[in-house]
Amino acid sequence: MNDGILILISFISGFIIAQVAKLLTALARQREKMSGKEVIYWLFRSGGMPSGHSASFVAAATACGWARGFTSVECVILICMSVIIIYDAVNVRYAVGEHGKLLNEIARNDGNVKTKPQKLVEGHTLPQAFVGILIGLVIGTVAYYLYGLISAA
Repeated sequence: MNDGILILISFISGFIIAQVAKLLTALARQREKMSGKEVIYWLFRSGGMPSGHSASFVAAATACGWARGFTSVECVILICMSVIIIYDAVNVRYAVGEHGKLLNEIARNDGNVKTKPQKLVEGHTLPQAFVGILIGLVIGTVAYYLYGLISAA
C-alpha cells in the first residue's frame, strides 16, 4: 500500500467535505437559489463551520497514524502541524478577521472615497475547529479502511 497516496487522499477529502458542508449549511440557511458565484464563494471561503484546515490536517494525521503507527515520526510531525494550524486558525486568524471587520467598518464610515474595504480572511471559533477535527478523525479512519480494501482487491 502506498501510504503517501492514502495520506494525500485523506487530506484532500477532509478539506472537500468540510467545504461542501459549509456550502450545504449556507444553502439551508438561505433557503433560496444561489448564484454560481455564491457557490464558489462558499466552497472556497475561509473561516466558518466547520474548519477545513482542521478537517484536512487531522484526516491526514489520522490516516498516517493508522498506516504507520500513531507514534511514527511521520504521524507525530502531522499531529504537531495539525496543532499549530488549529491554534493559528482559532487564535491568530480569528483575531485578524475581527480586526479586519473593524477596519472595514472604519473605512466605510470615514467618508474618504480612496479608502476601500479590504478582503477579510476569517479564522475559526473553537466549536468550528472541533467539528473540523471530528470530521478529520472520521475521514482519516474511513479512508484508511477503504484504501486497504481497494489495495487488497
